Amino acid sequence: MIPKATPVTDTSLPTALNLPPVDPLPEETQRYFDICQEKLGLVPNVLRAHAFDVNKLNTFTALYNDLMLGDSGLSKLEREMIAVVVSSVNRCFYCLTAHGQAVRALSGDPKLGEMLVMNWRVADLEPRQRAMLSFAEKVTKSSSEIAEFDREALRDAGFSDRDIWDIANVTGFYNMTNRVASATDMRPNDEYHALSR
Repeated sequence: MIPKATPVTDTSLPTALNLPPVDPLPEETQRYFDICQEKLGLVPNVLRAHAFDVNKLNTFTALYNDLMLGDSGLSKLEREMIAVVVSSVNRCFYCLTAHGQAVRALSGDPKLGEMLVMNWRVADLEPRQRAMLSFAEKVTKSSSEIAEFDREALRDAGFSDRDIWDIANVTGFYNMTNRVASATDMRPNDEYHALSR
């Protein structure tokens, strides 16, 4: 018999854990949340989930901002594509919803976001992107089996060793966040579902 899911009793919390945000938020954190609200139209629940401990929130956002928004040979879209493919393998509801929307927004193609969520191989991708996503999927499913020929395939597709580092780090980051999101029943903001359609 499959146990029934127990709904979160406090729907104002972004996870199934009783970890309300620090109140009041420090001025710098509130300013960051205000910028999110202004630019995105929402404060992502992943940020709200970390806000019970401002040090944890700052650590998370620093790593996220560096990996996803910092200088890289990977475009922002490519990094979001990795996030979706990793999250698809891990079946992470939060990240598939949030990063699927980011792919739709950055690509201008609602179908691309859906294809990456369901089966990235059906998407019309450049050979470079196919090599990148194949590597990210293999790291997610069986990282111990990565060998030099896997890295060489990325080089052959035009990636530098620095790019390979970034692909590996973005992949690793989403494998970690997928597991935290699933373990805590983190729920995506409802707004994501209708955006960029």
